[in-house]
Amino acid sequence: MKIKLFILLLLIISCKKEVKTPLETNSLPIETQKDTIAEPTKTIETNKNNTETLLRDTSFINIKTISNDFILDLKYATEDNFLHQKVYDCPDCYLRKNTALALIKANQEFIKQGFRIKLYDCYRPLDIQKKMWQILPGTNYVANPKKGSKHNRGAAVDLTLVDSLGNELDMGTKFDFFGPQAHHTYTKHSPQVLKNRKLLKETLAKYNFKSIYNEWWHYEYRPEIRSNVSNFKWQCE
Repeated sequence: MKIKLFILLLLIISCKKEVKTPLETNSLPIETQKDTIAEPTKTIETNKNNTETLLRDTSFINIKTISNDFILDLKYATEDNFLHQKVYDCPDCYLRKNTALALIKANQEFIKQGFRIKLYDCYRPLDIQKKMWQILPGTNYVANPKKGSKHNRGAAVDLTLVDSLGNELDMGTKFDFFGPQAHHTYTKHSPQVLKNRKLLKETLAKYNFKSIYNEWWHYEYRPEIRSNVSNFKWQCE
C-alpha cells in the first residue's frame, strides 16, 4: 500500500507544470505617449524619480514655430530688466503646448481689433529663478524657487499690447515696475490707460488666463498652473 501511494505521489509531481497567464508571458512596459509637436533639446532632470517631469517637459514648444503673429521682446535676454543683466542666452519664448495654443487664440482676437501681443517673458528655467531670488528675495515680485513660479512651469507669460505700427499701448507703467501703479486695483491712471488694461485683462480671461493683483503684465494659464516646475533648457539657434 505504501509503495502504491509513493508511485502515485511521483506521478502527480511529474505531471505538475507551472502555468503562466497571458499577462505573465506577454507582459511588456507600456510606452508613455510623448508629445509629437515639440521635445526639449536638453533636460537637467535625469534620475529615475523624475520620469514624470521628463515626460511633461516634452510638451514645451517654441511659440515662434507655430505662430509669427507675436512681437518678441524677451527682456531677460537683454540688460533692460530689473536685474540689469542678461540672464537668458537667447530671446526665445518657450511655453507648455496648451498655454501657447490658448495664447495664439487670444492673440487672434486682438489682431481683429488692430492690436497684437508683445511678449516680455515666457517659460523660465528654475536656475534663472534662483538667480533672480538671490537678487530680490522675500518680495511679492519674485517667487521663492523652493516652490517655483508659474513661469518655471511654462504656464505664465509677461506681455503687453502693441498697435498696428508696433507702438506699445499705454498701460500706466513700464514692465517690471514694482509699485502700486502697476497694480490692477490702482485707478488713478488716465481713462485710456484703464481702458487698455481692461481690454488686455478681459480678452485674456476669455481664454482662461488669470491675472495677479500686483503686475498688470503677468498672466497665468489656469489649466497648466499646477504643471511640474522645470529646469528644462533649450539650445539657442
